[in-house]
Amino acid sequence: MEGSNFVDYVKILFRSGAGGNGSVHFFRDKFTQKGGPDGGDGGRGANVVLRGNQQLWTLLHLKYKKHIYANDGANGSGQLCTGASGQDIIIDVPLGTVAKDFETGEIHFEITEHGEEKILLLGGRGGKGNSFFKTATKQTPRFAQQGEPRKESWKILELKVLADVGLVGFPNAGKSTLLSKLSAAKPVIADYPFTTLTPQLGIVAYRKNYSFVMADIPGIIEGASEGKGLGLRFLKHIERNSVLLYTIPIDAPDIKKELKILQTELKKFNKELLNKQAIIAITKCDLVDAELRKMIQKTLPRKIPCVLISSATGEGLVELKDILWQTLNEKI
Repeated sequence: MEGSNFVDYVKILFRSGAGGNGSVHFFRDKFTQKGGPDGGDGGRGANVVLRGNQQLWTLLHLKYKKHIYANDGANGSGQLCTGASGQDIIIDVPLGTVAKDFETGEIHFEITEHGEEKILLLGGRGGKGNSFFKTATKQTPRFAQQGEPRKESWKILELKVLADVGLVGFPNAGKSTLLSKLSAAKPVIADYPFTTLTPQLGIVAYRKNYSFVMADIPGIIEGASEGKGLGLRFLKHIERNSVLLYTIPIDAPDIKKELKILQTELKKFNKELLNKQAIIAITKCDLVDAELRKMIQKTLPRKIPCVLISSATGEGLVELKDILWQTLNEKI
């Protein structure tokens, strides 16, 4: 997913179809001059429907669609003919898409499964024709019901990436390199902060043809929950992750302090993130000698599993995948 192609937020004016009007009509032929009512019902207005599509990873295909209008239902006609219903507009969206009302911020629903369909705006019902209103005491009703009006509203579609494991760390902590070593993902890697500008997804192969999905988001800095850096925009993507993998380089001045800052930013954004299963990957271990490594190991947090790894040499990567897999399956 290139930066220019990753779109996780769109605002669109949606409009459902209006219902067709019922018909006021009376049966007539060359033998019948004053037949009974035979006005048909109006057709249903088209719905606006969102459908989950696991082949999509972004909302890019909706980026330039500012208005999406569904068709109205047709009016009813004589001989009890019902008007044609409008054809529903079905919009494919990636899994993890949340639909919200732009004015109120109310969350309508979220799409999490492939093929799942949910109605965003309901089309208007068609009106009843005058034949519907015929009774024993009112045999020639000269009125019919109008169709229900269309609904129109600005909606927000927001993507929250669905992944099993979410990488959390400061810029230049080695997250992108780790993702590239564990999966076939090819994120931009460079020796400067904020190399990753958009979320990156990779499928990590495991033993016996198993696999799980790992997501890398732009690095978090202190104050990210208040809008600093790039973290605020992308923190939402780790809300869906089952396990959080904190990545902290072994040459960090204070590993516990970095972990505390990361946890504080997550808590400010959404305190429920701290309830997720967590693992710490101490990266870039090839940069220190054995003696210094032993000293650092004594200072590591005890309440969260820690794995020392090196993406450059491959050290600890198999152990890391084992722990991640075991942790993921504990939650099933």
